[in-house]
Amino acid sequence: MTETELYKELGALTKDKDRWQESIPYVSSLLTHDSVKIQAKVLWLLGEMGLIYPQSVQDVVPPIASFLDSPEPLLRERAVNALGRIGRGCYPVIEPYWDGLFRFASDEASKVRLAFIWASENIATNAPDIYENHMPVFEKLLHDTDDKVRMEAPEIFRVLGKRRPEFVRPYLEQLRQISEIDENRVVRIHCFGAIKATELK
Repeated sequence: MTETELYKELGALTKDKDRWQESIPYVSSLLTHDSVKIQAKVLWLLGEMGLIYPQSVQDVVPPIASFLDSPEPLLRERAVNALGRIGRGCYPVIEPYWDGLFRFASDEASKVRLAFIWASENIATNAPDIYENHMPVFEKLLHDTDDKVRMEAPEIFRVLGKRRPEFVRPYLEQLRQISEIDENRVVRIHCFGAIKATELK
């Protein structure tokens, strides 16, 4: 099968959720494919499968995590995303790799930093307590050099503000300031959303 045909097949499988659980062994076997495009698609799909069937992807988590060390930013990004989705489904399945995710808050690739925030939001949805002592990492990302990272950073404060407002309260003044003066409209809106979510609790 050519790369194009295989990519198409994976695209069709992405839409066919009824086949997801039975397809996990086949999809995970493609992690060793020599195409970065296929590997990236597989990592993304395994993350989505793992959100719904976290126990079924448990054995694939170490191979997924091996891509965290990839020199290819796209594969680091997708591995971080996948662990975030699986961790949302069942945090203990990815717990051995959770601490290691924090190094991606300062990854040289902005898309990987963005993926780190997004993965953290996913995990924090059902396991908020583990973030109690890690808030300064996200505070730093509020001032990232990349606009898209700054647009996403307030969202982890919103997710945690709804669940553990006491984690976010020390940052409310800073979020309020950004919501009033940042030149990026989306950053302002997301900061305001984080404040609102925290203050409602």
